[in-house]
Parts: sequence; C-alpha cells; structure tokens
Amino acid sequence: MSLSAKDKARVRNFWDKVSHQIDAIGSGALSRMIAVYPQTKTYFAHWSDLGPDSPDIKRHGKVILGGVSDAIEKIDDLKGGLINLSELHAFQLRVDPANFKLLTHNILVMLAIYYPNEFTPEVHRSMDKFFSRLALALAEKYR
Repeated sequence: MSLSAKDKARVRNFWDKVSHQIDAIGSGALSRMIAVYPQTKTYFAHWSDLGPDSPDIKRHGKVILGGVSDAIEKIDDLKGGLINLSELHAFQLRVDPANFKLLTHNILVMLAIYYPNEFTPEVHRSMDKFFSRLALALAEKYR
C-alpha cells in the first residue's frame, strides 16, 4: 500500500492540526492497547502501574507520538529514516512486530475520538496507509 502525494499531504495537514494533543493521544492509545490487548502488558512488566493515568503510560505515550511526528517528517523515506528505531525494537527491546499494528490501530481510534469532524474517511484512509507503511518500516530489521 503506497502513499500517494495526496495521502502524504493529508497526513501532514491532519498531523499539523492534531500535534498539540499528542501527549493525550499517545497515552490514550497506549493505555487502550494494553487494556484491549492484554498480551502487550509483557513489554511493560517493569512498570508498577499500567492504568490510564500512570506516569509511565503518559511518558511513553508522548515518546511514541513523538516518534510518529518524526516519521511524518521522514514520510518520503520511512524505511531509511526509521532504521535506528527498527534496530532498537528488533534487537534490544525485542518487540513482536505484530504489536506495531495493534498500537497504530489504537492511535487511529484516539484520533477519531479527539477529532471526529477532521477525521474524514479520506483522512482515515491516508492515515491508515501511513501507519501501515510505518509498521513495515519499524519491522524492517526483523527480516
């Protein structure tokens, strides 16, 4: 699923609108993923609190969405631009790459909740395509 010039423009324009809320969107997406997909808790077993108001969830959600912001800046070369993150997740953190899809799905849910009017079907499609490409780029070093 490639990103057209229109998709890239939609992603950038939508992200410009939502970027001031990335802390809340990130922590919401991460806590939702852990609640809906409890098998993902294993990656956060070192945290004492996995609730939605957990400082660890809030901090890491901000880190994750900061990474999404960085990926949007590198949208023309996601694989090359995210190679260090791919290596980190593959070799040090050893995250199952299936979890990238779970997390990006939850980010989409949070975007729809926070921005129901701006999250049009066209924006949804473009963001979904972007997140699919992002997940593939993050899984690059697993191959």
